[in-house]
Amino acid sequence: MTSKGVNFALAALALGGTVLSGCASGPGRLGGAEGLEVIEGALPPPTPEDIYAAAEFGGVGPFDKLKIDVFGIAELSDRLVRVDANGTIGFPLVGTVEVSGMTTSEISRLIETRLKGYVREPQVTTNLESSETRTFTVYGEVKQPGVFPVIGEASLMQAVATARGIAEYGNASDVIVFRTVAGKRMATLYNLDAISRGAYADPRIYPNDTVVVGDDKARRLFDDVVGVATILATPLTIVLTR
Repeated sequence: MTSKGVNFALAALALGGTVLSGCASGPGRLGGAEGLEVIEGALPPPTPEDIYAAAEFGGVGPFDKLKIDVFGIAELSDRLVRVDANGTIGFPLVGTVEVSGMTTSEISRLIETRLKGYVREPQVTTNLESSETRTFTVYGEVKQPGVFPVIGEASLMQAVATARGIAEYGNASDVIVFRTVAGKRMATLYNLDAISRGAYADPRIYPNDTVVVGDDKARRLFDDVVGVATILATPLTIVLTR
């Protein structure tokens, strides 16, 4: 995610908080601001298209994990394969397939072509499950802000730990994750203390996510939407763009 995109998201969030603080009072105000959708709960995962939309995307790379389905054939569906160091995967009936630099749509078409000698009119769907070559960003009140690779299935707690943890004046109850889902820009407030207590699950961090560890001022933007009690009980998501 570019710094311009982050600044836009933060500006939109600040504008939404300003509008809400002037017109709302007390909990139970979900969706109360015009042009601002509020969802009680965690961020949904991004679509493959959201991941591919990043300007830096260069196609599937080594050690990426793919999920491949061949419609109507159980033995060839829901198969998880990992791209090896040479940029290839193995798939039943078609053998070794060179996929480095390809999109998931291109991989699907290639496997369909290879399957035609074995399957009548094959329909293949390929999704990116996880990536070793994608990155997420952590900044704000952490000890080592930066851009870090997504290795395996990273969680929010792991992402903050990767940035060497929360800084001296950081606030564990004010951790915001920005993500694009189906073309919509979203922001969710999480409470790391609540996660560590088991109040709700440690959310997964995906490629292109931005994690911001802020202060009480940023937290109040969300407090103005629904009130403190709801935020402490569950994550809160704001849709910044529609």
